[in-house]
Order: sequence, then C-alpha cells, then structure tokens
Amino acid sequence: GLIRRTNIPRGKYHINNLYAVDYIVMGTVIMEVKTSNIAREAALGAGFSERIPAHTVTQACISSNQAITTAIGLIAAGQCDTVVAGGVEFMSDVPIRHSRKMRKIMLDSQKAKTIPAKLQLFSRILSPSVWIPELPAVAEFSTNETMGHSGDRLAAAFKISRQEQDEFAIRSHKLAQEATEKGLLSDRLDYKVPGVDEPVTKDNGIRPSSLEQLSKLKPAFIKPYGTVTAANASFLTDGASACLIMSEEKALAMGYKPKAYLRDFLYVAQDPKDQLLLGPAYGTPRILKKAGLALGDIDVFEYHEAFAVSLCPACYLMYLSVFV
Repeated sequence: GLIRRTNIPRGKYHINNLYAVDYIVMGTVIMEVKTSNIAREAALGAGFSERIPAHTVTQACISSNQAITTAIGLIAAGQCDTVVAGGVEFMSDVPIRHSRKMRKIMLDSQKAKTIPAKLQLFSRILSPSVWIPELPAVAEFSTNETMGHSGDRLAAAFKISRQEQDEFAIRSHKLAQEATEKGLLSDRLDYKVPGVDEPVTKDNGIRPSSLEQLSKLKPAFIKPYGTVTAANASFLTDGASACLIMSEEKALAMGYKPKAYLRDFLYVAQDPKDQLLLGPAYGTPRILKKAGLALGDIDVFEYHEAFAVSLCPACYLMYLSVFV
C-alpha cells in the first residue's frame, strides 16, 4: 500500500546509484517464531531489494512507535536518509504453545534411540497434564498479569466507575462511526481474507452501542467485581501500518512533500504492576517541558491505550494537574 501511494522505488534509485530506501524496521508485540523478523519478511514480500536490511522491534503496545523513532534515530545519526517503518499484529492466529512438559518430551524424543527409552517417553505422554496448552495472553512476565488486571486496579485506585468507562467507550465508537460516514478514515487498504467472500473495506472494530447494552456485560478480568469489560476495552484484532520517513533534504530531492514532521519524542517507564497504564500521564508533561510548550499550545492530543479507564478524563486531568 505504501509503495502504491508513494511510488517509492523498491530497488536501487537511479540518481548516484543510491537506494531509495536504506532500511526497514517494523514493530510487533506477539512474535511468530516462523517470521520472528517480520520486517524482513514483509520487505521481501513487498518486493523490496534483498540488499535492503530490516529488523523488528518489540515494546508492547508502542512497538510501532519504537519502530518509527528507531528510524528517526538512524536518520539523525547519519546512517540512513530514508526508512520505511510501521507495525503489524496478527492476534486472530497467535502462536499457542504446547505445555513445557510436552516440549520436553518432544526434545527428548530426538535422543530416544532404544526401545526402553521410547517406552518411557510413551508413558510420559499419557499424562493428561502434558496435553494442556499454554494459552496466549498479553501479560507482563514480571507480574504475570494482563493489562486488563492493571486496568481494573487503576479504576479502583482512581475511583473511576463502570459507568464512566462505558460512557467513554460509547463516545469513542460514536465518533469513530461518524468519522467513517464522513469519509475521514479512508487512509486504509481493502483486504481480502482467505476463505471469506467479502473483502474488509472498513474498520470492523467500530461498534456503536448504548449504555443499557454495555451495562449487561460481565467483567472480563477480575470477576465478579471488576469494571473492565469487553466493551470498554480494545478487542483482539489484526492490522498493519507503514510510513515513509525521510530527512527533509532527501524528501525534497525526490520530489516528496512532507505530510508531517516529528519534532521530538520521549519514552517513559513505570511500575509494571500499579502504574502500567499511566505512561501517557507521566510522559505528557515531560515531553511538553522538553519541547518548551504548555498544554494550551496543543490543539489535539492523541493517546493510544487499550482501556477506557486509562483514558477517562478524570484520571488524566488529575495527573496532568499534578505534574505540569
């Protein structure tokens, strides 16, 4: 899609025998073992020269942002002039692993050469616990908790009610639906899912609803008292994106008109148990201070978070008033 929109050459550029694209970097959260360096596989699949290097980064939900700022770093360091960066996730078919016991049996089977050794493996494989798979979950290894659990803890700590979260979710879906109807979300590609007759032509995660309907849903994580549900949290989906990043000199030399400039960036890290979803609340005042700006200088903030509770105005206004 990016190639079609920009006409960026996929091989060597004809001026001074330089590559039009110097490097490709992509972000992802759940890596597939067969395509662990998905950036390289995507580059080759899109027809880019096999001589253009590529690597994949992962940093939870901001992996694609990390890919973009990695590209900026390569350009700022003088290593590259042009980088394709973006992100990809395929959560409808995430890898599901066998249990550790089963994996151990599989490894031991390669060493079992005698009949007694093979019989011993057979007796081990009859245990029911061996066959229980490890279900996938976007969980913190250090806490063994999913983000949903952190969302429920955040709601309790800041006294954000279920109704507030549901109202915020309803507003988000309503605005997304209006934007779709106005043609404002057209910067996307149609996709033909194998085995499905109709192609995907719009975001199928937009689901307007009512407070009455949302109130009927049960808690998704901490049961029965949690407030995070399937409706006020993001759902598991597939998607990919890519952008063309250049130094201004290279862009103008190739006849491109820049659509946006990245002036500055900042990453923050918090306690993964109690403050996992508060990154934007801590990062916002720091990046504003770093750039010499105030809240009033910004027309639009865009926050990417998976749960309404971490985006509710009460929580953010409280933190911003403390830190700015």
